[in-house]
Amino acid sequence: MKRYISHCELETAQIAQALARAIRDYVTPNQPILIGLDGNLGMGKSVFARAFIRELVGDADLPVPSPTFTLVQYYDSPIGPVYHYDLYRLEHAEEIYEIGWEDSLSDGISLVEWPERLMGMKPAGMLDILMSEPDNEDGVRLISIDGDFPFVRQCDAKQYETR
Repeated sequence: MKRYISHCELETAQIAQALARAIRDYVTPNQPILIGLDGNLGMGKSVFARAFIRELVGDADLPVPSPTFTLVQYYDSPIGPVYHYDLYRLEHAEEIYEIGWEDSLSDGISLVEWPERLMGMKPAGMLDILMSEPDNEDGVRLISIDGDFPFVRQCDAKQYETR
């Protein structure tokens, strides 16, 4: 597990970009990678997702709207499709199949906000990212990346790393 401390949105974005670069440099085109992005409201999940997707696609100005109402947004990247899910409004886990979930399991990178909404349908082998606020540290975010993937070890955001 790697843990990072972020003091602002810019630092959160830089951590996300570092992870995206590590993934882009490691994976083969269309290799399926599932990433769960978990944390309470206001922890910076959308900031992380936006920076991550822009880095993967290679366009710093790419509009990356939150898929809160559409539930999923799709992007093309040099290494394959990128699916951005926001499951906050998902009422029943089975509804995930109505929005192309099975396609995203077979190719490309899926970034899933609110993965706990999948309940027992959460796939094994998902990289888990938890964003939380340390006690009595308003505005500070602890970003924990948990998963035994080579690209996690290659994530170059050492200036934000903590124990």
